[in-house]
Amino acid sequence: MSNKPGIRQRLGLEVFRAKRQQQKEAHELRTLFWECTLRCNVACRHCGSDCRASVEQADMPREYFLRVVDSITPHVNPHKVFVIFTGGEPLMRDDLEVCGRELYNREYPWGIVTNGLYLSRQRLDSLLKAGMHSITVSLDGLEEAHNWLRRHPKSFQQATGAIRMLAREEEIIWDVVTCVNQNNIDQLPALRDYLIGIGVRRWRIFTIFPVGRAADIPELQLSDKQFVTVLDFIESTRRENKIQLNFACEGFLGRYEAKVRDYFYHCNAGISVASVRVDGSISGCPSIRANYNQGNIYQDDFMQVWNERFAPFRDREWARQGECADCSMFRYCEGNGMHLHDETGKLLVCHFNKLKSKT
Repeated sequence: MSNKPGIRQRLGLEVFRAKRQQQKEAHELRTLFWECTLRCNVACRHCGSDCRASVEQADMPREYFLRVVDSITPHVNPHKVFVIFTGGEPLMRDDLEVCGRELYNREYPWGIVTNGLYLSRQRLDSLLKAGMHSITVSLDGLEEAHNWLRRHPKSFQQATGAIRMLAREEEIIWDVVTCVNQNNIDQLPALRDYLIGIGVRRWRIFTIFPVGRAADIPELQLSDKQFVTVLDFIESTRRENKIQLNFACEGFLGRYEAKVRDYFYHCNAGISVASVRVDGSISGCPSIRANYNQGNIYQDDFMQVWNERFAPFRDREWARQGECADCSMFRYCEGNGMHLHDETGKLLVCHFNKLKSKT
């Protein structure tokens, strides 16, 4: 079976491509990540940033990030810019609520991405009181598989406890994310049923790309056949419609486009998504670990950088090299996600090619 998209998918992709060109030209900021710390309370095998429990890089003082927020406020509608605290583990900071309340007072919606280890009832109540709008919790398999990946004996217990608490909340948006690897792929049906049973309504699945610690652990990378298995699982789960499941926005998927996600593939890094890293660097999506920084808040005006220096993100012709050079799908894929390129521009993973011989 060919992995190329069918005629109806091609028509949809062409319409979407035209829309994307307009979005690139407008580059309206819609999501701003703050890498507020590199400290973490676990030592995950797949960590792209190689975070540690204590690191030389100090947390960014919240005052500096709030100055960035104030500098962009005259240029955006705060209600339409979502601020996300990421890390490291954001809950390692004890001033998230203070910063969150400042954002709330400025009318910016905000949320966090967490491993759930420190999300107690008291902390959740404190975050909600500070105006937290959304939260994402990671759960990477059933207990043994999750704890293996996170390298913490109580990680599964704490994460599922956090999820159960969130399932009882009515006024917050939340979801669960799972990084699929060779150690948990066979558990996906059981994990799906478990998540449904504890009240999860929204679920996202990622694969692990070979950067940071993950580059040295072969068990984290799926074979081409396993990758197809994951996509088939997502497609069948979506048909059952018992849980809202999406594959991550990490790569172009040929005939699977619009079948395993609610949308056609696109990488919003540098187009509607920006990040302020813990050292002040200004970049796109925080998943990007190669040096595609475009400026630094300690020397540059954020909005000037956003408007004038993100050309590598918005014009991806530079990515038309190597296996992408003659690919007929480049017009839709544009070289996959920015986070899948090293500092030389080389593509680390091509999802479309992984599917070619297996579909």
